[in-house]
Amino acid sequence: VADEGFSTRLLDAAEQRFGHFDVVFANAGYGAERRVLDYEESELRRMFEVNFFAATELVTVAARRLRSAKRRGHLLMCSSCVAKFTLPGYGPYAATKAAQALVCRALGYELRGDGIAVSSVHPVTTMTEFFDVAASGLEKGVPTGGDTIAAHAPKFIVQPPERVARAVIACLRRPRTEVWTSFPTRLAAGLFTIWPWLADAFLRGHVKYLPAATSEEPPPGLSSAPRAAPLSTTVAGR
Repeated sequence: VADEGFSTRLLDAAEQRFGHFDVVFANAGYGAERRVLDYEESELRRMFEVNFFAATELVTVAARRLRSAKRRGHLLMCSSCVAKFTLPGYGPYAATKAAQALVCRALGYELRGDGIAVSSVHPVTTMTEFFDVAASGLEKGVPTGGDTIAAHAPKFIVQPPERVARAVIACLRRPRTEVWTSFPTRLAAGLFTIWPWLADAFLRGHVKYLPAATSEEPPPGLSSAPRAAPLSTTVAGR
């Protein structure tokens, strides 16, 4: 999805197959379960390239086509509940999701007069391949196997992907600015924003499930790594 021109080719294919499109859902993304200090700059840039820049490009290219054709439509990004609060081990990932949510909110205001709805989707722990990728060792410094935060998540915030799919369909029928699949998590996000000490108390114990830091020193190239060019990468639907 981060290949140059991918969004244009994808929308071209949709128009050639169906004549036009009404809905675009930017869903591709990935994460890594790792401490912030263990990231190299190039790895941070790669995650933003896939999770944020590719998603933003897709919905903005789609928005321009809808406006040019004077068609109504609906644009969505799969953000996350961690767009509103972060988790130890998922700081950079949460940052990409927060960026998605804010762009969706602004874009929704800007496109309202064109009849184009914009929504961000905020699932909780969804049992897809996302967590397999996050803890599989595909990212430098992440060990294979062992405990993960997802493995110790309370059962009431673990959901199948079908629940998220149903929530997205419901939003297409009745557009909303944000789509949440767990009311308790949405309530917690609001409380954590008002009283950050609640989040501190709730999440303090989760740090013990993180992989040990690979080094006390910053990873090589943190301050001098080249800026990541657009790239192709394996992504997990989230």
